[in-house]
Amino acid sequence: MPRWKRVVDITLSLIALPFLALATLLMAILMGIVSPGPVFFYQERVGYLGRRFRCYKFRTMFVGADTRVHRAYCEKLINSSHPWSKMDHLGDSRLIPGGRLLRAAGLDELPQLVNVLRGEMSLIGPRPCLPYEYEKYQPWQRERFSTLPGLTGLWQVSGKNETTFDEMIRLDIQYAQTKSWRLDLKIFLLTLPALAQQIFYSGFRKSTPSAATSDGFAAVGAPANSR
Repeated sequence: MPRWKRVVDITLSLIALPFLALATLLMAILMGIVSPGPVFFYQERVGYLGRRFRCYKFRTMFVGADTRVHRAYCEKLINSSHPWSKMDHLGDSRLIPGGRLLRAAGLDELPQLVNVLRGEMSLIGPRPCLPYEYEKYQPWQRERFSTLPGLTGLWQVSGKNETTFDEMIRLDIQYAQTKSWRLDLKIFLLTLPALAQQIFYSGFRKSTPSAATSDGFAAVGAPANSR
């Protein structure tokens, strides 16, 4: 990892910690009203060179939600040419009130600043995948793990929900092979417009209720199959 990248990660993460503290307080209040249970949840993810680590997020689903459907959904997308979109867009009754908006805005990812400070993630890089997704990767596709995973990345600002699994992999590999401070700055500046588009897409797209979920995270202090 280039030294400049690590310095930027630590500096910006420390600056953002007060915002994370405020967000945690607001999420605790929200959970107390709409979904009693843990504020945070965690899940084992695959990062740099295939190493596994505990990745943190704010909980956006009711405790006890079944997450097994996500595995079948991912396997279907990996073996198809369909867009690699989140299952949230199909509608999900297991999301807490406001959960869909929190996820669309990426606010549920804020606790991963801790992962950045620990050196398990970077602010910018490919998203860390689930272990069962990693098992489906072909050898050339695992090149995307030659750099630290990130909160945002080239794929996220290049269409994201309109790209296929193969296109996502190629964008992540492209970033891993060509990363520079100029590219990171470009991605950083494009992230807010990309999030705004995702929020608009999430808020106005008609959804169909389903048992879909976009992640299989386990709530901190709750059973492993909880959200």
